[in-house]
Amino acid sequence: MAGVDPRTAVAFQEPRLLPWRTLAQNVRLGLPRGTPKAAGAARVAELLELVGLTASADLRPRQVSGGMAQRASLARALARNPAVLLLDEPFGALDALTRLKMQDLLLTIHAAEPTTVVLVTHDVDEALVLADRIVVLRTIDPAAPVGAPGAASVRDVIDVPGPRPRDHADPALAALRAELLGGLGVPARVAGAQTAESAAAAHDGDAPTITPATPSAPTQESA
Repeated sequence: MAGVDPRTAVAFQEPRLLPWRTLAQNVRLGLPRGTPKAAGAARVAELLELVGLTASADLRPRQVSGGMAQRASLARALARNPAVLLLDEPFGALDALTRLKMQDLLLTIHAAEPTTVVLVTHDVDEALVLADRIVVLRTIDPAAPVGAPGAASVRDVIDVPGPRPRDHADPALAALRAELLGGLGVPARVAGAQTAESAAAAHDGDAPTITPATPSAPTQESA
C-alpha cells in the first residue's frame, strides 16, 4: 500500500473508538484536518442526529452498547464526506436483532449521505438486502498474506434487482439466495437454514461482499 486515499473512509467490525473521548469527540476525529471549529461542531451534531446518538453525544464508549458504538464509528467515517465508504464486516460482532437494525440504519445513512459503499460481509442475506451488486470472492492461496497479489480472485458478480428497502420474501431474492448459497457449496435442501458464515467456511473462504458501483450514482455492491 502506497498511502491513504483522502477520498475514502473506513469502518471496521470493531468500533475502535478512543475510550477516553466522548462519542462526539470520537466523531470529530473523522473531520478533515483544518476544519473550522464551528463548522466541525455543526457537522458532528448533524451526523450524531443521523445515527440517533444526539442524546448520547457526551457519553464515553464504555457507557454505551455495541450497536451505539458502531453507530458512532459510522458517523466518524462519514465526517469527511468520503467519495467511497469502506465497511469491513461492520455488523459482524453484533447480535442478530441489532444487526438488522444497523442494516436499516445503513440504508438510511446511504439515502441521506449518498456515496459509494463497499461492504465486506459473510452474510448472504445481508448482501441481498443491502447491495446493488454482489461480488463473490474465491480464496486462491489460504497461506498468502491478506491483500497479497493472487491471494483471492473474483468468482462471480451478481446484480441484485429491485429498489431498497427490499422484501425478504421476494421470490427473486429467494432465487438469488439459493444461487449464491449453491455456489458456496450449501445444498438446496438446507440452504434455508444455513448461515452465510458457515457457508463461507464450508467453501474454503469464498465470501460475498457489498459495493456501490459509481460515486455519481451511489449504489451498493457485495464482494
